[in-house]
Amino acid sequence: MRAALWLVALFAIAVASALFAGNNQASITLFWPPHRVDLSLNLFLLLLTGAFITLHLAMRALSALMSIPQQARRWRLLQNERALHSALLDSLSHLVSGRFIRARKAAEQMLSMEEAVQQRGERLSHAARLRTLAHLLAGESAHALQDRGLRDEHFQKAMQESASRDAQEAREGVQLRGARWALDDHDAPNALLWLDQLPQGAARRTAALRMRFRAARLAGQSLVALETARLLTKHRAFSEAAGYSIVRGLAIELIRGAHDGVQVQRAWDALDTAEQRIPEVAFEAAERLLGHGGDVALSRQWLLPVWDGMAQSRDALTLAQRIRLARLLERGFAESGGELDTAWLTRIETAQMGNPRDAVLQYLAGVVCMRLSLWGKAQQLLKQSLAMLQESELRRDTWLALAQLAEQRQDAQGAAEAYREAAKR
Repeated sequence: MRAALWLVALFAIAVASALFAGNNQASITLFWPPHRVDLSLNLFLLLLTGAFITLHLAMRALSALMSIPQQARRWRLLQNERALHSALLDSLSHLVSGRFIRARKAAEQMLSMEEAVQQRGERLSHAARLRTLAHLLAGESAHALQDRGLRDEHFQKAMQESASRDAQEAREGVQLRGARWALDDHDAPNALLWLDQLPQGAARRTAALRMRFRAARLAGQSLVALETARLLTKHRAFSEAAGYSIVRGLAIELIRGAHDGVQVQRAWDALDTAEQRIPEVAFEAAERLLGHGGDVALSRQWLLPVWDGMAQSRDALTLAQRIRLARLLERGFAESGGELDTAWLTRIETAQMGNPRDAVLQYLAGVVCMRLSLWGKAQQLLKQSLAMLQESELRRDTWLALAQLAEQRQDAQGAAEAYREAAKR
């Protein structure tokens, strides 16, 4: 379509020119004393057009002639830039292929070529980034060869080069590489230092979070590792099951690091609500709190969500978890000042009546009745639990409780028999 339009336009110009030139009787007279030159208007216009074209071509030829040195300089710079990029590709290829000495030499060759370009008074627009990458590649090769001195030297130079405005984008990569090298050297504090210097956006990237998680674990900073694991799980860096397992383990580790009741409560407050509802975490927190003489009512409050989950669905907890829950509640009842309140009595009775074939609930209800001096009901519930209990330690404790009840009734023979059965477990 465009060619057809051009053809139509050319025809129109030709027709207009023919009409104008064919009937044009005008003339031009040029006076140059003592001469006089008469020219037709058509010839004058042709001569004028030819002179313009000749002058234009002459000026272009002169411009091309004058730009030859600049084009030669540009060509040399282009060749140097291609050589630099070729050395960069060689260094990368050797590095990923495991030829670390060749990779380092290629990177150092790239630095030498770039320095030669600068000495000639020429400058590449991305020279700072090229130098930064070259130092990083040389440092990575030295790191793979366990040459820490050379690695640190190239790393410092890469940091200096990345400080320029043209290489700001590469600075984050240099800092991440420094953190990874520190992790490989098992230097967790230095790794965390480099990660803390990252901008906020870069610090929340998955690669940075993974390194922070490793560094926090290596440094024993459970809270930092837990916060990082939450972000990694949110970013789907871990699968749901793996994230749950990691968070659970870190939460338990954080609680185990507490050395008194105040630290236990502080560690508990640092957890999310979902983490506090994990049975193993709640068990560990309640056990540590009771072990340090903490508030018994507070430990029961921490165990309440786990208890409610078990009450709603018996399959919410495994047998081992139900036993541990019962043990912790029993331990709380036995602590000084651990009197059972009405709310917990109602919960235990309701759960026991709703699951009469649950041996663990039968045992717990029997212990509660025993603490409340309901000797007859306690004995009945404990004997019922014996017929269903499979766990040897719990059976032993049940026999011991029956022995105590027999002693309370001054039944020496029954107490002795219960103690014998307990000794068999």
